[in-house]
Amino acid sequence: MQPIYLVNNFGQSNHLIKRMLRDLEIDAVMIKNDTPAEEVEGNCRGIILSGGPSLERAGSGPEYVDLGVPVLGICLGLHIIATRRGGSVQPGKMGGFGGVEVKILEDNPLFEGYPDKISVWASHADEVNKIPEGFTLAAVSDICPAEAISKVDENIYGIQWHPEVSHTFEGSRIFENFDRITRENL
Repeated sequence: MQPIYLVNNFGQSNHLIKRMLRDLEIDAVMIKNDTPAEEVEGNCRGIILSGGPSLERAGSGPEYVDLGVPVLGICLGLHIIATRRGGSVQPGKMGGFGGVEVKILEDNPLFEGYPDKISVWASHADEVNKIPEGFTLAAVSDICPAEAISKVDENIYGIQWHPEVSHTFEGSRIFENFDRITRENL
C-alpha cells in the first residue's frame, strides 16, 4: 500500500506530526513542498499539508490539492486548500498560539468519534475569511469563523488547529480518521 505524503511547509511541528503518524503505525513519508506535483501524483494514497509560516512559502502545495487523493490541511494547509479553491485568508484578530474551544458543526468522516465541542491548540495569526464555493463550514470557535472546512465528496479537509500537539483533545483521532479515509478511497 502506498504511504501518505506529509508535506513539509516549514512548520515548527512537522516532526510532531511525523512522530504521531509513526506511533499510530500509519505509513507516512515526509516530502519537501517544492516536490513537483507530477512526482507526487500516483505515488501516495493521501496528502497532509502541514502548518508553516506563510502562503508565500507554500511551494507546490496548492497543486497537490487537485491530485484526486484525500487531502488534510493543518493550519497553513487549510489556507492552501482555501486559496487554491477560490477562498481567501486574512490576518486573525487573536494572533499566535493558544487554546480554544471548537464547536464541530458537520458530521463528517474526519470528525468521527468526536463530541460536538473539543479543546484544541491553534494558531490564529491567519484565518480563512472566505470559504471556497462547494466547501462546507465544518467547525467554528468564538475567535475564528472558520476553524474547519470540508469538501467530503472530494475527501478534502482543512483544520485551523494542530492535532499533533498534546494540548489538543484526542488529536490522534484526526490522523486515524484521515488514514481510514485514505484506505476507503483506494
